[in-house]
Amino acid sequence: MTKKKLNVAVLPGDGIGPEVVGEAVKVLQAFSDANDDVQLAFAWHKGGAGHYRDTGVVLDDEVFDACAAADAILFGAAGYYDVRLPDGTEVEGALVFRLRFNLNLYAGVRPIKYYEGINTPVKPEIIEGTDYVLIRESTEGLYASWGAGARVRDELVSDNCIITRAGTTRVTDFAFKLAQQRQQKNLVTCVDKSNVLPSYAFFRKVFDDVASTYPDMNKNYLYVDAAALELVLHPNKFDVIVTENMFGDILSDLMAATIGGMGLAPSGDIGENHGLFQPAHGTAPNIMGQNIANPIATILSAKLMLEWLASKHTDSSAALLKGANAIDAAVEGLLRDGDTKTPDLGGKAGTTDVGDVVAAFVTDAFRHATA
Repeated sequence: MTKKKLNVAVLPGDGIGPEVVGEAVKVLQAFSDANDDVQLAFAWHKGGAGHYRDTGVVLDDEVFDACAAADAILFGAAGYYDVRLPDGTEVEGALVFRLRFNLNLYAGVRPIKYYEGINTPVKPEIIEGTDYVLIRESTEGLYASWGAGARVRDELVSDNCIITRAGTTRVTDFAFKLAQQRQQKNLVTCVDKSNVLPSYAFFRKVFDDVASTYPDMNKNYLYVDAAALELVLHPNKFDVIVTENMFGDILSDLMAATIGGMGLAPSGDIGENHGLFQPAHGTAPNIMGQNIANPIATILSAKLMLEWLASKHTDSSAALLKGANAIDAAVEGLLRDGDTKTPDLGGKAGTTDVGDVVAAFVTDAFRHATA
C-alpha cells in the first residue's frame, strides 16, 4: 500500500524552539513510521531573531513560500529581548504575523485541559475536569495595526482596534462548529468589552447574528475582566470561548497558568487552507541548551496538527486521528505516572526523555493495533 504523503514545514525558531520542536518531530516521525496510511515529510527552515541578527531578514521569501505550499507548519518560538526591529519591537511579529496575516490564519485555537498529576496554583476541586478551548480572532482586533499604526515624531503613537463583520462572523462560526464537534457542553462564550467600547459591542452583535444560526447551541457572555476572574475561579464551566485578538493573547497565558504553566499549553493558527501549530510559550533563552525545557506544549500542538490534517484529508482521517489520540493518551499517562516530568513540573527528566516516552507510546499504539 502506498502511503499518502503530507509535507510539514518546520520552523524551529529561537531559544528553546529547536529543542521542543525536535521532540515534537520525533513523536510525529514515530507516528509516520508506525502507521500504514500516512507518511509525514519534514522540511526544516530558518527564521526568527537569530536569523535576523545574522542576515537582516526575519523570514526569507523562499521560506514563506515553502510554508504556504506545505500541508501544515510546525513552529517553535521566535524572538530575543535584545534583538529588535527599527521600530523597537521584537522580531516575533515579523515572522508570526506575516504567516497569520498572509496565510489568513484567522482562528487562534488555544486548548486548555487539566491532566491528572499536575500541581497547579488552583485548588484540585476547582481545576479537575477542566477541558475547554479559547478561539482567538488572529487577523484583526488591536493587532491589525501591526506595522500600520500612526506615529507623530517622538510624541504620539496610536494603534487602532479593527473589528469587521466578515472577520467576526467567520471566527464565531468556527467557534460554534468546534463546540458542536466537541459534544460536551454545547456552549460558546463571547468575551468582549461591549459595556464601554462600540467596537466590542459590534463584536457581540455579530456574535449574536451567528449564534442565531445555531439554535441548538447555548451561548453566554462575559466582559474580559470578569472572564479573567471566572477562568481562575470556575475554569471547568467553559466549553468554547471566542474573543478578540489581544484579549485572546492575554487570557491564554492566564489559562495556561491554571493547568500548570505554559509548558502544557499548545496552540494552532488555522485558516481555510493553512494551519500553523506552535506552543503558546516563548523562547526562554535562559534555559536553552540545557535539555530541561518542557516539550509537551509543542507535542500537543503536533496532536492538534494531526487533528486538523484529518479534517482536510478525510481519506486518511482514521490514521491521523488515531495518531492524535495516541499522543494525548501518552501525555496523560506520562503526567499521571510522574516518572518523566521536566523540572518546571517538579521532575528531573530531560526534554529528550519526554519525547522518547511519547514517541514510544505512539509506536506501541499502532503496533498493538495490528498485532
